[in-house]
Amino acid sequence: MRAGRILCRARLNGVAGEHAFWHPADMSQIAFQPRSMAELRTLAAKGARVKYLFFWGHRPQPDGSIGPGCLSQWWPAPFVVNEVRYATAEHYMMVGKARLFGDEATAARMLTVPSPGAVKALGRQVQGFDQTVWDAHRFDLVVAGNVAKFGQHPELRKYLARTGNRILAEASPVDRIWGIGLAATDPRTCNPAQWRGLNLLGFALMHARAQLATG
Repeated sequence: MRAGRILCRARLNGVAGEHAFWHPADMSQIAFQPRSMAELRTLAAKGARVKYLFFWGHRPQPDGSIGPGCLSQWWPAPFVVNEVRYATAEHYMMVGKARLFGDEATAARMLTVPSPGAVKALGRQVQGFDQTVWDAHRFDLVVAGNVAKFGQHPELRKYLARTGNRILAEASPVDRIWGIGLAATDPRTCNPAQWRGLNLLGFALMHARAQLATG
């Protein structure tokens, strides 16, 4: 293997694929973590050696251990914020969405459903929804939910910390907002310039990781 050529390892529920790509610099020389697609693309364009951890789905590893699936909003890890119990980070996000628009009735219903899929469906029924307002608040909501989720579960917190400086990316081929719009096995995943999504969940998790590391 020639100098500077490394492997981009795509891990999805314990199954690893790898794509070779070229990055001459060392990530340790970068003093900051990218906070958006624009920053990540700039970093990659400058030749930084970027390591990625791709995830999608919310199942444990085949041996039952914690793996990339715990990064999912749907991972079952209940936590409490202001004396309110949330079954998953998805619940926290959707309840926050309902409350943002003053829909307390839907928020109350969300807290009674155990399934993240069901709470997501209720999220589409929020009254008074305004896309512009939601776009301005959704990221911070997801960061806060994940700080609580990982902060209240020591094993999850340890897993998140062990991801180090890796760029966390939700390799969902169907989600262009929270994910990258590509499957983990797609060779384009190792070039953020070719990602088709915003990867908001990945960046939110990196924000949560940084907060937990200093808190």
